[in-house]
Amino acid sequence: MINSLQDTVTLNNGVKMPGFGLGVYKVDDGEEATKAVKAALTHGYRSIDTASFYDNEIGVGEGIRQSGIPREEIFVTSKVWNDEQGYDNTLNAFESSLEKLGLDYLDLYLIHWPVSGKFKETWRAMEKLYAEGKVRAIGVSNFHVQHLESLLADCDVRPAINQVEHHPHLTQPELKSFCENRGIQLEAWSPLKRGGLLDEPTIVKIAEKYKKSTAQVILRWDTQTNVVTIPKSVKEHRIIENANIFDFALTEEEVEQISGLNINDRSGGNPDSFDGE
Repeated sequence: MINSLQDTVTLNNGVKMPGFGLGVYKVDDGEEATKAVKAALTHGYRSIDTASFYDNEIGVGEGIRQSGIPREEIFVTSKVWNDEQGYDNTLNAFESSLEKLGLDYLDLYLIHWPVSGKFKETWRAMEKLYAEGKVRAIGVSNFHVQHLESLLADCDVRPAINQVEHHPHLTQPELKSFCENRGIQLEAWSPLKRGGLLDEPTIVKIAEKYKKSTAQVILRWDTQTNVVTIPKSVKEHRIIENANIFDFALTEEEVEQISGLNINDRSGGNPDSFDGE
């Protein structure tokens, strides 16, 4: 279980990844991204998750540099977008992301969405980047079981991560079990359902018991169910608050109550019918 901001999970290739990080989706490039990343790193975060589609890799890279934290202590994730997929395009997209971030390597590179007819060629390119040591781990995002089965059928490197929409209204138990059985770490984007869970009565009641916010209870539920989580915020006090979840623990019953809120409700797109947001 993840019990501190610096605690890590060990991926299937032995690389250690922080179990808690900062997401920067819809964070403006430039000063906003730079300040958010710098604040997170200053307050103990060691994982930053961005993507070419977010169009803020330059600001993220600047925040990393301004933090003064040694590069090797920071776990940086980016993703290849849908119109960048395919073998050669992916190799070019990776180099573009590295250049914008101002980094020599990435810790994790993900396929952002399973674009039909392209994601296998994209994966071949990512295997090449991994073999060359340009990225420490490779994985996928928004992959359902059938996408993973298709990829696993003929890949040389198993995905280390599957980053998906995951929160108490969308627990995806079958996908989580599939990933666990194959050594693929599940990672949650939109862990707070874009604010849509903050008034959920069951979570409010638990939050009152522990004198915590509903957001903190949800994020603690993530860590106690072995899901890596990357809540997004641009406000320093919220970045600090989101991570202040390791001074209490939910009971097994409370974890089950929160998991039982699942209604298979998405705030983002469905990978079965949607190639991007």
